[in-house]
Amino acid sequence: MPALQNVSLPAVAEEEARLVRRAAGGEVEAIRQIIRANNQRLYRLVRAVVRSNSDAEDVLQEAYLRAFASLDTFQGDSLLSTWLSRIALNSALMRLRAQKRLKRAGSEIGRSEAEIVQFPLASPAADPERVTAQRQLLHLVEEATDALPETFRLVFVARAIEGLSVEETAALLEIPAATVKTRLHRARKLIRTQLEAKIGPVLIDAFPFAGARCDRLTGAVVARLGLPQ
Repeated sequence: MPALQNVSLPAVAEEEARLVRRAAGGEVEAIRQIIRANNQRLYRLVRAVVRSNSDAEDVLQEAYLRAFASLDTFQGDSLLSTWLSRIALNSALMRLRAQKRLKRAGSEIGRSEAEIVQFPLASPAADPERVTAQRQLLHLVEEATDALPETFRLVFVARAIEGLSVEETAALLEIPAATVKTRLHRARKLIRTQLEAKIGPVLIDAFPFAGARCDRLTGAVVARLGLPQ
C-alpha cells in the first residue's frame, strides 16, 4: 500500500479509530466511507457462503446493520475490515443454516427485491466483444468457485480472490495457517479441473475482433484507400 509508506501504524490506527467514532456518532459520510471501503471484500466473502447474488446482497445489508448497531464495541484489537469480515461471515453462515433448516422443512426462502450493488468489469466505452469475453471467463471462474466444497470455497475466495494473507485468512476463519495452505492447494486443483473441462468452448471467442472494432478497422482501410465510405 504505497500511500501508507510514510505513515506509522499507530497513526493509521488512530485515523481508523477517528473514523469509527464519527460513524458511531451517526455521521453519514463516515458510515458511507466505511461501506465503500469494505463493500467488495464483504460481498465476495458473503457470496462465497450463500452462493446467490440476491442472498449475498441481503445478507451484506444485514451484516452492516449489525456492525453499525454495535460499532461502539469495536476495541481496535484488529483492523476494522477484519472485524467487519467476521460479522459478515457469521451473518452469511447464519443465513445458510436458516436456509438449510427451511429446506429440510420443505419451505423456501423469500428473496430480496433490492437492487444488487454492481462491480463493473469495464468502462462503458470498452469494446463490447471484449467485455462479453471477459464476462464469459469470469462466469466460468464463478461457476467453478461455487462448485467448491464450502471449506475450500471460503479459503479460495479469501486468499485467491481477495488477496488476504495466510495469517489474515486463518484469523478470519479461525483455522490454523497450515490448514489454510492445504485447503487453498486443494481448491486451486479443483478449480483448475473445472476450468480445463469448460474452457475449450470459450477459447473460440478469445481475442475478439468483431463488431465495433471490426467496423472501425474496415472504415479506416476504406478511407486510406480513398474510397467513399
